Amino acid sequence: MTAKKPNVLLTNDDGHQAAGIRALAEELQDFADINIVAPSSERSGAAQSLTLRQPIVCHRIAENEWAIDGTPADCVIVALHSLLPTLPDLVISGINHGANLGENVYYSGTVGAAREAAIHHVPGLAVSLCSKRVDLNFAPAARLARQTAQKIMSEKLPEQVFLNINVPENWQSGSVKLTRQSKKITRTLLRQGEDPRGRPYFWLSEQKVDRDTEIDADSDYAAVFAGAASITPLNLDPTHTESLNHLSHWLAELQNRG
Repeated sequence: MTAKKPNVLLTNDDGHQAAGIRALAEELQDFADINIVAPSSERSGAAQSLTLRQPIVCHRIAENEWAIDGTPADCVIVALHSLLPTLPDLVISGINHGANLGENVYYSGTVGAAREAAIHHVPGLAVSLCSKRVDLNFAPAARLARQTAQKIMSEKLPEQVFLNINVPENWQSGSVKLTRQSKKITRTLLRQGEDPRGRPYFWLSEQKVDRDTEIDADSDYAAVFAGAASITPLNLDPTHTESLNHLSHWLAELQNRG
């Protein structure tokens, strides 16, 4: 008897025609039944933002494929609540064209989509290739995504946990490490200019990471700099449990004010 294929939803923040999501779809085609619901244009840096003040327009591109005029999180919500007849077994977001390491997980639309899946109790996996070059080969990252998806299907993820994978450029060693999310090690850059009408504007960018920067050995940056793919388990619950006790002595004074 042939085993039933898992249902996998693919999305991203680079747009539905991006090379990364196409490589992922090709790699997964004989493993899973695939639906693609992705932004109609690039939405990098959208994090987990939602479209609330205008309609979310949906374009049917092909069988089992839609382009959404919205954010990556919008795509997941529309797919789960309207487009798909049943909840998928897994949501994979990517493959992103560029790294999502350290503090970038808070800004990343790729990671935001995987987090949105986890909120809906669907396993989420974000996948990024750590390069901004135009002529990228996404196939190795797609193979790792497939292998990870197979493990998720067979062994499951803990409740409220989703995964963030970062694959080095020209990944050859096959080495994979489980990592922590790095602390912020880069500097945010603002370049100011003036438009023809004299209005000031700012161009936001990020300082390139110096490989000589001191980095925690068990972090995502350390793994990628060492030539290994990084898999970071992320949790929906950001509560700092120790502080629940540490700050409890505040309550008597706060409750008596006014």
